[in-house]
Amino acid sequence: QVQLVESGGGMVQAGGSLRLSCTASGQTTISTYTMGWFRQAAGKEREMVAWISSGGNPRYVKSVEGRFTISRDNTKNTVWLQMNNLQPEDTAVYYCYEDSDYDLQGGEGDYWGQGTQVTVSS
Repeated sequence: QVQLVESGGGMVQAGGSLRLSCTASGQTTISTYTMGWFRQAAGKEREMVAWISSGGNPRYVKSVEGRFTISRDNTKNTVWLQMNNLQPEDTAVYYCYEDSDYDLQGGEGDYWGQGTQVTVSS
């Protein structure tokens, strides 16, 4: 069974930083898949905040551009999300995902991490 295991969440003050990690295990490699990070804040819709192609090209939503950096190491089957200058609006549960069905949409055809809580105080 493929598993995506996340770590690195926590509570920080506004302006602080966190680094999330996502490692895939099982009968798989991530090398051919786009990888990404979703987040869901209380009372809000889920949104994809960052994603990175199999070749290492990153993309971001406007709200995190310039503050977050997504990276990957296919040899380690790992994806990271470096989050700098965190703001209260970044508070959410963050989920790692693997675009296993190559449709660039998060859904049942993909694998998901268990979620990690990020809380930013003002």
